[in-house]
Amino acid sequence: MDIRLSQCFIAVDDHDEAIVFYRDVLGLEVRDDVGFEGMRWVTVGPPSQPDVDIVLEPPVADPNVSPADRRTMAELMAKGLLRGVIFATDDCDAVFERVSAAGGEVLQEPMDQPYGVRDCAFRDPAGNLLRFTQSLG
Repeated sequence: MDIRLSQCFIAVDDHDEAIVFYRDVLGLEVRDDVGFEGMRWVTVGPPSQPDVDIVLEPPVADPNVSPADRRTMAELMAKGLLRGVIFATDDCDAVFERVSAAGGEVLQEPMDQPYGVRDCAFRDPAGNLLRFTQSLG
């Protein structure tokens, strides 16, 4: 049995801002940009991984969610508590320089971890946690 990652989801409150960050800052390609019933889903992914998509979705895609629950989701997203993605890279320091130069919110500067990676962390424009890891092995 073969199981592979196909898609993961990140909540964003401004798709245009998210596209600029994921495409122009991180270098991911925009694969789809779909509107449906007043909502929008955008998929992005690394050119080197055409079979893996990151779906940039509205924080609450269910139209039946109460206004109070929508506010709660917006608060959680602003705190970076909804989702996160860990990217692998061959140059953590270069990623750090590129993202911080573009104004990315730095959570952790590059550092060697005792478990064998060098990593750094940022928040995307919607507040999601993004880590970039480089194997030290």
